[in-house]
Amino acid sequence: MNILTIDDLKLEGKRVLVRVDFNVPMEKGAITDDKRIVESLPTIKKILKEGGIPILMSHFGRPKGKRMAEFSLKPVADALAKLLGQQVLFASDCVGPEVQAMVAGLKRGDCLLLENLRFHPEEEANDPAFSKELASLGDLYVNDAFGSAHRAHASTEGITKFMKSSAAGYLMEKELKFLGRAVGDPARPYVAIIGGAKISGKIDVMHNLMNKVDTLMIGGGMMFTFYKAQGLEIGNSLLEADKVSLASSLLKEAAERKIKLMLPVDTVVAESFSNDASRAVVSVKHIPAGWSGLDIGPESIRLFTGELDRAKTIVWNGPMGVFEMPNFCHGTVAIAEKMAERTRHGAVTIVGGGDSAAAIAKAGLEHAVSHVSTGGGASLEFLEGKVLPGVAALTAR
Repeated sequence: MNILTIDDLKLEGKRVLVRVDFNVPMEKGAITDDKRIVESLPTIKKILKEGGIPILMSHFGRPKGKRMAEFSLKPVADALAKLLGQQVLFASDCVGPEVQAMVAGLKRGDCLLLENLRFHPEEEANDPAFSKELASLGDLYVNDAFGSAHRAHASTEGITKFMKSSAAGYLMEKELKFLGRAVGDPARPYVAIIGGAKISGKIDVMHNLMNKVDTLMIGGGMMFTFYKAQGLEIGNSLLEADKVSLASSLLKEAAERKIKLMLPVDTVVAESFSNDASRAVVSVKHIPAGWSGLDIGPESIRLFTGELDRAKTIVWNGPMGVFEMPNFCHGTVAIAEKMAERTRHGAVTIVGGGDSAAAIAKAGLEHAVSHVSTGGGASLEFLEGKVLPGVAALTAR
């Protein structure tokens, strides 16, 4: 962490531009999960407490550079006001004369949320003029949007070129601390669990983790592409046919380098993709024609959790099965429960964002592990060993 953090800044009397990640799930105008808003509170409260004026900016959804009512951040402003226990002012845009006038009238104790950055195509294009206009709204810049740090956009990367000081907020600092430890200096044994539907999105992270972990476990829909690479029949299970040779090369690389790569030995199969479908537990060598594997089986759970019993660092990215269906969530829940147990025994346990975060939240254990990342794509790219543009742009110490 050789970058400035919010604790390095003198905030009193300053307008502090804060890039937050308020891209929250919403249905019919109601927020269904406010985790990302809650995680931003320590940074916002710090600025308010020290006499600074937080000016918050975020994207929401994919309006593709057009103003669309369903992608307004106004409901987020209302939700944030309840969480903060004070009024949150809302600007109808993120740039322009009206916003400039609103910012000029801000006083100590005020908190302002700007409208969706992605209503302007210049945001994702990292347009310098747009970056400069955003920068003109504040005296200091704080990036607390880890979930967007892997994107070189105007509000994450371009803006820093026009600010004297750009620092990490508390959430960004926490993400970098935990993920940095997993990549750089993990306590051993170090186990990574990779799941989810597809190999294609996880290839680079598996390659990078092979250089670091003691054991790599693979579950979820991607396991069937590995079985196909071993010449096994997989019925109607999920298959990335164009990734079979890649799976084969990963298995070969693990064997040559004597890396412990664990695949499930049994699976819960179903006659159709439905929670109420006929189901059975079978060996991965005997998946019946026409049936699909939708979860890891009980013997695999026993083997995986047994391996985790020795681990001192665990990174988990991707569910073990179709966890949204109660009959096919048991593998995922078992991993979540074991992660919580290992945390109680002193292990460092990190859950990647996206589906893994949703899964551990569904199991009610998101507070029972060391860290749940707020950024799915960003956490994956960090674990792949990539430099995140939104982090690299912050002011060096």
